[in-house]
Amino acid sequence: MTAVQLNAQNTQLWQNIGIIADSERLMRRLSKYVAKLAKEKQDSTLLTKEEFFASLDEAEEQYRQGKYTTQLPGESVTDMLRRCGYGV
Repeated sequence: MTAVQLNAQNTQLWQNIGIIADSERLMRRLSKYVAKLAKEKQDSTLLTKEEFFASLDEAEEQYRQGKYTTQLPGESVTDMLRRCGYGV
């Protein structure tokens, strides 16, 4: 979408909101719908509850297998990451 098209769409949106702004019933419906749309556009980096617990289970299994790194006393997180081979 071009900037001109986006601007025209935004202008139309605000004009339409202005038209219904004096109706409490319509504004309540609009508010509910906008909240529903906002909920659909969630942060893609968020994990579901199942994904979160699966990652914990995987980490616990790796710990049991000895596949973990310990931060040394006095070592910063950056230093630990460098020691583990990450280019920080």
